[in-house]
Amino acid sequence: MAEDAPKTPSRFSASLPLGPHRAVTRQFTFVGGSTGSWRITTLSVVRGEGLPVARHVAVFEGPPPVPEPSGAVWVLRGVTSNERYTTRAEHEALAARQPDLGRAEATAAALIPLRKAEAWWALSQDERRALFEERSQHIASSLPYLPAVARRLHYSRDLGEPFDFLTWFEYAPGDAAAFEELVDRLRTTEEWSYVEREVDIRLTRVDTDVVPLPN
Repeated sequence: MAEDAPKTPSRFSASLPLGPHRAVTRQFTFVGGSTGSWRITTLSVVRGEGLPVARHVAVFEGPPPVPEPSGAVWVLRGVTSNERYTTRAEHEALAARQPDLGRAEATAAALIPLRKAEAWWALSQDERRALFEERSQHIASSLPYLPAVARRLHYSRDLGEPFDFLTWFEYAPGDAAAFEELVDRLRTTEEWSYVEREVDIRLTRVDTDVVPLPN
């Protein structure tokens, strides 16, 4: 569910871009606490250490707000940037099918922070690409689930965060089964064997104070 870390603090937009040219680096902050336009329905530990229990997630474009939102129990940051592993053909196939975030019908979401083992980062770029796609088929496996699921990947490793990646998904409740199938498929790949910490946070958009996640 993630790609390589960049060589600088800026990061790239993911193997599933949310449009044909989503390469602008931007920072996003996810605050788990008692307020926010996304209500947490489940918070599960997939591997390693979890996160403190929270009721809502607030999403901000930019650095963490000052003062910190009332009732915050954790704050996660990440940035987007250019693609790393996609070929031109893969990029075009994904860009043609991947929807933007903030669709009215996409009231379900998932925030999945994860960290990979140092063995992953010890690999060369071409070795990671081979694991990511040639052997794990991350992109090819994801294509059938578009445009039902919108996705944006945030990079956190170079920010000194506890996770390497923060992946945000949005989908309609009627597509929940398809999303579960996608996540299950990705977790069976060789690439996922390098994950040493993962938390799975499922959310639903609340009816009041709805602020769609910026694209």
